[in-house]
Amino acid sequence: MRRLIFPCAIAALFLVTSIGYAGFDLLKKMQDTVEKSMDESIDKSLDKELNKDEKPAKGEGEKGADSNTKSSQKNEEGEGASSSDTSKQDLKAWSKYDFVPGDEIIFNDDLLDEENGEFPSRWDLHKGNVENAVYGEENVINFATMQSSGIVPLMKKEGDYLPEKFTLEFDAYFSEFCTSYKVQFWDAVNQKPQKYIPEVKIGAKYVGVEGFGGTNLTEREYPFWEHIAISFNTRALKVYFGKQRTMNIPNLRAEPMGLTIVSRQCHQGKQALIKNIRIAKGSKKLYDRIMADGKFVTRGILFDVNKATIKPESMGVINQIIKMMKKHEDLRLSIQGHTDSDGDESFNQGLSGKRAAAVKRILVESGIDASRLETKGFGESKPVADNSTPEGKANNRRVEFVKI
Repeated sequence: MRRLIFPCAIAALFLVTSIGYAGFDLLKKMQDTVEKSMDESIDKSLDKELNKDEKPAKGEGEKGADSNTKSSQKNEEGEGASSSDTSKQDLKAWSKYDFVPGDEIIFNDDLLDEENGEFPSRWDLHKGNVENAVYGEENVINFATMQSSGIVPLMKKEGDYLPEKFTLEFDAYFSEFCTSYKVQFWDAVNQKPQKYIPEVKIGAKYVGVEGFGGTNLTEREYPFWEHIAISFNTRALKVYFGKQRTMNIPNLRAEPMGLTIVSRQCHQGKQALIKNIRIAKGSKKLYDRIMADGKFVTRGILFDVNKATIKPESMGVINQIIKMMKKHEDLRLSIQGHTDSDGDESFNQGLSGKRAAAVKRILVESGIDASRLETKGFGESKPVADNSTPEGKANNRRVEFVKI
């Protein structure tokens, strides 16, 4: 399979626009060199850049702590760094965001170990041409041709592998107005098509669901990344484009069985890219879990690369916590941070504490009395899943809220 190539002019533009999205621990994949990919004389790949802030991991020397791009990274700043580093204006813009991801991650692809130019190892090809690529400092999945291309996750080969309640999240890149994605709720490789296949259409200017219309979006300057989130609850479907809820369908009239992601771009030299894909099982409401179990666990509070900076899309969970605590004024919580086992143990311990403190600060800034909140960091000491799989690591990277 040929390697990803970019026109020099586009590469320069990407380097300018990708600063805010620079990423996860690439030192697991390479040592001291920067790999470049060239094809003939007209195209050139983006250079990889080393992350200068990384710490050596135990047993490997160059693998950083908590390698997942979104939900757990290293940070050397003091407690509360999240609030000071994150733009309060950005978080405020997400103050009405109500997407809450599922509790248990059943598929997680951070593309960490992927080889540039090869087919993504955790997916199967439905059609077209799809390959791994590098955008800035992050690995991405590139739908590499102008024709329609599609992939399905390597989950179960047969039968319905999506639970009754589930959430899907990924980041999508829009290089131009007609870059588009489709999320089809059937496995186009392993499942027989139903009479009606639920399909979410996602474009830079429009999001819709087959048979239910759609929502027009405000046009933005290209190119840009956006966080896509989809929630299915027994029969109801919600679709989010960034902080905006674009679809709220009470009865989809079909049962999602599997997953196919299809994309295309309109013009040569433009890119359709996705990254940070995760599927999670749905859950009960937060307060119900607190009352039943004495705590609730979330993997939906996400952090910037190498920092304890809270990502804006985390506000869905945080807004629900704020609402719950304002309604139940006698509720007191211990906020407890946890990491996976990647990286130095003592560093993970400190990182988890800083992230717990960052969550506390945003709650206090949102009107919750600080006396109702405590923080603890447990690092990698209390795993709830096997750290040998991407899903296990993703489930170990979590924030727990324990009733006190």
